[in-house]
Amino acid sequence: MPIPIHRPIARRRLLIALGTGALSLPLASFAQQRDKVRRVGFLTPLARPRALEFHRYGAFLKGMRELGYIEGKDLIVEWRFADGRYELLPSLARELVQLKVDVIVAAATPAARAAQQATNTIPIVLTTISDPVGLGFIKSLARPGGNITGLANLTSDISPKHLEMLHSIVPKLSRVAVLTNPSNQSHADTLTNLQAAAQKTTITVFPVQARTPQEIDAAFRAMVQQNAGAVIIVADAFFSQQVRQIADLSANFRLPSMSSFREDVEVGGLMSYGQNRAEIFRYAATYVDKILKGAKPGDLPVEQPTKLELVINRKTAKGLGLAIPKELLLRADEVIE
Repeated sequence: MPIPIHRPIARRRLLIALGTGALSLPLASFAQQRDKVRRVGFLTPLARPRALEFHRYGAFLKGMRELGYIEGKDLIVEWRFADGRYELLPSLARELVQLKVDVIVAAATPAARAAQQATNTIPIVLTTISDPVGLGFIKSLARPGGNITGLANLTSDISPKHLEMLHSIVPKLSRVAVLTNPSNQSHADTLTNLQAAAQKTTITVFPVQARTPQEIDAAFRAMVQQNAGAVIIVADAFFSQQVRQIADLSANFRLPSMSSFREDVEVGGLMSYGQNRAEIFRYAATYVDKILKGAKPGDLPVEQPTKLELVINRKTAKGLGLAIPKELLLRADEVIE
């Protein structure tokens, strides 16, 4: 099921060209394609999930199955997990290139950068990249050019909304820490957007960096020392891997937290507002399918989802002594009791 498409501002005009006759192949050619075993590389900064089928990455396999592919029969997925160590991504990307995979699916900005540096010929499908044009992955959303296409997220664009929602729950909020990963290039834009939004209020936002579990611990201690009244967790694959650690620290230091993804709230974070990542990976399969059928990645527009979900953990709010405004509860897609 296609996800809704964001209609970006002028600098990101998007022309929808998916599903047109230009991307179709004759039936005979399609049959020949499907007789061949296709090899897809999947590159991620995360560690291998305990149960891949139930992880958001499993949604990619589900999407491929819905398109008729059978893993082990006409599809082989070469999984490459960096275990949270971004420095391993370049060598893992080179491994996929050496295997001559047909397509590389890049989960998160650091993985996309490693894949881009490893090949300019093998098609690359982006999944959760906040600004693929600004980061130099593509020429434009409508006409990516080169060997890269896929899905962009709205993390940077919606970050001011994160600040606004936090402020609505904590009216006296004056200082907000922003947890960033210095290894993630996209975080600079998010921080800039948050600082610009904060200038219109009485709130001061300040970054605190972390790229290891130990640095996350230190970051939260620094937040308290700098009198933070809340924390915004910037979208990052490593932070997603440490989601329970971050939720526990937020609770221990009594810091209301805001993030982009529901998984953070499910383990005890206060609130999230963003897209459903499982749906993103499921939809990424449609890009892989089109490329395997002969479409050129540079001709496939990069899409942005507009369906954003608000998830609130009422139990966490009660533990922090916070009252959730009625209007926010009414807007919520899910309230965890």
